[in-house]
Formats: sequence, C-alpha cells, structure tokens
Amino acid sequence: MIKVSAQIIEQKCLLDDIYSMIVKAPEIVEKARSGQFVSVYCHDSSRLLPRPISICHLDKSNGLLRLVYRTAGAGTREFSQLTAGDSIDITGPTGNGYELNAKKAILMGGGIGIPPMLELAEELAESGLSKDNIQVVLGFRDQTFLVEDFEKVSTVYISSDSGNVGIKGNVIDAVKEYDITGDMIFACGPTPMLRGIKSYAAESGIRAQLSLEERMACGIGACLACVCKSTDIDDHSKVNNKRVCVDGPVFYSEEVEL
Repeated sequence: MIKVSAQIIEQKCLLDDIYSMIVKAPEIVEKARSGQFVSVYCHDSSRLLPRPISICHLDKSNGLLRLVYRTAGAGTREFSQLTAGDSIDITGPTGNGYELNAKKAILMGGGIGIPPMLELAEELAESGLSKDNIQVVLGFRDQTFLVEDFEKVSTVYISSDSGNVGIKGNVIDAVKEYDITGDMIFACGPTPMLRGIKSYAAESGIRAQLSLEERMACGIGACLACVCKSTDIDDHSKVNNKRVCVDGPVFYSEEVEL
C-alpha cells in the first residue's frame, strides 16, 4: 500500500449523485485487483480522514484507475468538483480481493456496490470465461449506470426498486426470474442485500464471496472502527471480529455474520 499524488485525467457525472473519476496512478494500478479499494484524501485540511472508494476499472497498460462513487457528504462532494488536470492524494491498493475461482460466475451488485463488479467481470473475461459464463445481475433504484461497460464482457440482467428498468424487485428476484445458475456468487452492496445473498447461497448450495460496505476511519486496520462479526477469532483483536478494511472487504459468506 502506497500513497501517491495522482493526476485526474477525466471526471464525469453519470447520474445526479454518481460520478466517474479516472486518475493516473501507475504505482497503485500495477498492484491492484478487483475487490480492493483505495483511500482518497480531501484537500480541505479540516477533513483528515480519507474516503474509501472501490476500484471500478484498472487500465494496467496506461496506469489508469477508474473510481465511480456517490456524493454522500462534504468529502465526496469536494471530489466531484475536481476536473481534469487537478491532482488528488490516494493510498492503496487496500484490502483483499475476489478469488477468480468460478467456471460459471454470478456477479451481483447493488447501488454503489455496482462499480467494483465491473473490474471483476473484466478480470473473469481475461481469465478465459465467455460472456455467457459471466452473468451480471445489477440492482438500481430507478436509473442505470455502467450497463454498457458491463455488456462488453458479460451477460447483464437488471432489477430496480421502481420497476422503471429491468424487473421490479431486487437482485435475488432477478436471479430467480431469469433462472440464473452458477458455481460461485460474487457480490457487493448494502448489508441487507448481502444478508439476503448469504441466505440464498446457503439454500442453493452455491458458495459466495461478499464485499462488505462499511464506514471506515483509518483504512489501515489500526482503529477497529470497521469490524464485522466473524465465525472465527481474529488474530489481531482476539475476538470474533474481522476488520473490513484489511481482513476484507471480501469474505466468503460462511466467514461472516450479517
């Protein structure tokens, strides 16, 4: 994990509160993989703690890192006002990533848990899986983003809360509606969604890798602000906890309690 001052190459607004930022950070990109995240620092010195943002896409040949994030507070609003040519401090890559151990994969992303699924889909495609064997199920509120990017490497299914796009319901409703099957589930999204996927995976006899969304402070495993309940004892805390920032954010579903 290293800290760099990265130049912003491109910044776009995808939806009202969803932004896509591409930065030049070859030192981080070289070591990064799907499921990991970076910590992004504000220029405003009154906001000391970095904001964790999942990796959406890695262009390793050009050293480019794409981050797709939601403006949820003052820090991310500051990021959204930056433009090409500006610089921003980034630390990473942080945490573990997904294990690419599927022959027929089901990728499930909800809300701001959708962006990290893109790099995973691309890595699975690079590993030799066909589009038919990379099945991506995306859950939106009522408007889509990144769908065209996913369609380049995978088969895409959509659900939405409103029913304006795809089927009305959640990602599990879509999996059942389209009779999607596979040998590994990869997921990222809010805790209620992951809790449902954990149950669905157990009922269906499919293993699942879950990327947990959690508020973080230090982002390096020291403060224990982002712990989750685990089924075994953590070497660091000596209790049934795991630190999402460094032990995760990706866990097998049977490793954590949600």
